[in-house]
Amino acid sequence: MGRKSINRREFFKVSSVALAGGYLGLKTAAASGGRMGGGGGMGGGGGGGMGGGGGVIDPPLGPLFQDPAEMPNIVPGVPGLVEVNMEARAAVVDINGTPANLLTYNSLYPAPTIRVRKGDLLRVHFTNSIPPGGTNLLGHAMDVTNLHTHGLHVSPSGKADNVMLAWWPGDSFTYEYDLSLQDGGSLNFYHPHIHGTVAEQYWKGLAGAIVVEDEVSALGGYETHVMTLKDIDLSGSEPAPYAMMMDYMHGKEGNIVMVNGQVNPELRIRPGQVQRWRVLNASNARFYHLSLEGHPMMYLVGSDGGLLDRPYPISRILLSPGERVDLLVKADQASAKYRLLSLPYSRMGANSGQQVTLLTLSYKGSRSNQGIPSMIDPEARRVNAMPMAIRSLALGMGQGRGYINGITFEGMDQAYRIASHTGTWEEWEIANDSGMDHPFHQHTNPCQVLAISGGDSGYASIYTSAPAWKDTVIVPKWGSIRILIPVKDYGGMAMFHCHIPEHEDIGMMGVWDIMGGMGGM
Repeated sequence: MGRKSINRREFFKVSSVALAGGYLGLKTAAASGGRMGGGGGMGGGGGGGMGGGGGVIDPPLGPLFQDPAEMPNIVPGVPGLVEVNMEARAAVVDINGTPANLLTYNSLYPAPTIRVRKGDLLRVHFTNSIPPGGTNLLGHAMDVTNLHTHGLHVSPSGKADNVMLAWWPGDSFTYEYDLSLQDGGSLNFYHPHIHGTVAEQYWKGLAGAIVVEDEVSALGGYETHVMTLKDIDLSGSEPAPYAMMMDYMHGKEGNIVMVNGQVNPELRIRPGQVQRWRVLNASNARFYHLSLEGHPMMYLVGSDGGLLDRPYPISRILLSPGERVDLLVKADQASAKYRLLSLPYSRMGANSGQQVTLLTLSYKGSRSNQGIPSMIDPEARRVNAMPMAIRSLALGMGQGRGYINGITFEGMDQAYRIASHTGTWEEWEIANDSGMDHPFHQHTNPCQVLAISGGDSGYASIYTSAPAWKDTVIVPKWGSIRILIPVKDYGGMAMFHCHIPEHEDIGMMGVWDIMGGMGGM
């Protein structure tokens, strides 16, 4: 708090160029759901650790949609301070009518949403109450955990987003995140980041949303929902175990697909109303190819790192693990029920993926007459900066391992490393030398996408044209991406990795040594 630095907007203005408009013909739709304790709904089907190999998951209509619970601020009367208690613990949660033994934050599934504003100090009193004992297939202890604030532009050192910290059962620690340099209007999230155990803890439920409230007013009049997309497979009352290395090589996909812990919930909208959907893919390996039945157009207004300059009309959009989208949906069709679908998408090999019903949008109530704004954030720009360094990374897999530039992460002394300095721009080219898509995530600093070779053409079109700030980008199978990163403000050891956590756990991760800045080395 009170540290002196230019904010991201000012930093980007120095080398920004305006986006040259144009219609972007993608496809979109968002998801929804959620309630305390999770569960509810009906039906399921399909699925499996390899993505199910096609088919349809179309469960019956479930309960009324609910947003995730909110994590209470324990000091609500102190301006600029958000202070919360967070406990990682086991709890029995209702999953589609089945009591399931999951890992939770504060006994809630999905985990509660944290709300903050730019300039706040976020203080998290964290306790590890995971039952002690247990080793996974990779030989890692299952009861050690920590906390990563995915997407926040905060220090990777000290008591902030320091994923080198590790907490055993009974440990407590207070994290502090200075949000003075964080832009508003973004949806971020929190989850564990202990190498070797991330996938199972994530699979069992440890993930929640962080909303950084808007700084602009263009979206203030819309009914807004946070939607956490997650899937799971149950073996009796337990999440399906990681029983073989293929679970890590492919990444787990479940046959119960939920929005905020609910199966096909009913979300009501008034005819003519516009709703804002802030959507997070918190699944391990499932890609969501979002499309709203009967609605040829929706509007993308934000991505991982915040708001766009204007609404972008889309009809579908791809959302990989770790990505977020901010959407406006207008009820401009005949009054009826419409399914929010995840369309089939092949993330690996010849697998065609599945069509999944995520929620049902029901037109109900008196007519509204809300419109779509022409402008969202006039300061959002594409950037045109000269990189001080150009780097090449190659993601690969083989013999039960993941690697970056041929090196498997096995600890801080056995990793591919990049050294950067704050106050510079860097261009990274990331190639995918494997037959499955990898969502590439870098900590601490966001990026803009310069180019995508291969994969979904709509995804490439919008993210290489709109002034979107990203921290997670799909690297298509046998393809590549180029991204431009401002290395700024914070020094320390950050990470970059595939955001399929199974791939991270088997070594597709590197270390980013950032010199200079606050919290520098």
